[in-house]
Amino acid sequence: MEILSRMRHTAAVLGLCAALVAVPAAASAEPTAPKTPSIPLVSTEQVMPHLRALQSIADRTGGNRAHGTKGFQQWLAYVKGVLDEAGFRTSLRPFTHNGVLGHNLIADWPGGDPDHVVLVGAHLDSVEAGPGMNDNGSGSAAVLATAVAMSRAGVAPKRHLRFAWWGAEEQGLIGSKDYVRKLSAGGRKKIDVYLNFDMTGSMNVQQWLVVHDDPRATDAFEAYFAAKSLPTFDIGIGGSDHESFGDAGIPVSGFTTGVGNCLHDACDRIDNVDPGTETVSTNAVLGVTWQLAAR
Repeated sequence: MEILSRMRHTAAVLGLCAALVAVPAAASAEPTAPKTPSIPLVSTEQVMPHLRALQSIADRTGGNRAHGTKGFQQWLAYVKGVLDEAGFRTSLRPFTHNGVLGHNLIADWPGGDPDHVVLVGAHLDSVEAGPGMNDNGSGSAAVLATAVAMSRAGVAPKRHLRFAWWGAEEQGLIGSKDYVRKLSAGGRKKIDVYLNFDMTGSMNVQQWLVVHDDPRATDAFEAYFAAKSLPTFDIGIGGSDHESFGDAGIPVSGFTTGVGNCLHDACDRIDNVDPGTETVSTNAVLGVTWQLAAR
């Protein structure tokens, strides 16, 4: 994440989806309205395997997942495979940067109002110096685990749910800028909010840094963390892929747990990701996405 390296001064869940229970009513009573399914819980065991797979990919492909590398291509294929199996409609969106082919991965969940889209994303690449397990394996794994949890719950949202994994963020937000640039004016208006997650499993986290733009999303994140007595700090738009959307007038939010113990170096391995923090963050992604999509 570009700008958070300049923020070192900043101090850097609900049961499994409940089965609906029908209560017999007297013949003269009004029919009982269906209950809204509870937001599912993602466990550590459901998110950390994605990060272990990522570390394995980096280890066998030169130690990183930078733009244009085998590591990036294999991580892209892994994420796409998980989403395809979960029932998403996936598509690869190509772009070229510095003469090298890159891709964004888009995954749409069937249903929901296509004129009102909740878009959730994270960047998929790393710097060349290391595997990027926190930056941004953690964010991309949190978004992936959220998508899988939505699928398992059989969610039928009012708004259309779209997930995205961006390429070449570390090169200057290239993938997300390309995606936004190729949207029509009408396509931009259909995105009610973009939620971005860049570094969600930092060690020694002090605060969850919440992007303060879209009021509904910002309030939802702050309420989520406050309910768990976890401190937050508001930050502005900039430094990661939400900037690409904010610059285009699309409402944004999301959060980060900060730079942690290692940034943009070989030490950003899986032991640089705190499983507890990553699990809390994943459930925050899931909980707020669920709420926004249901409205």
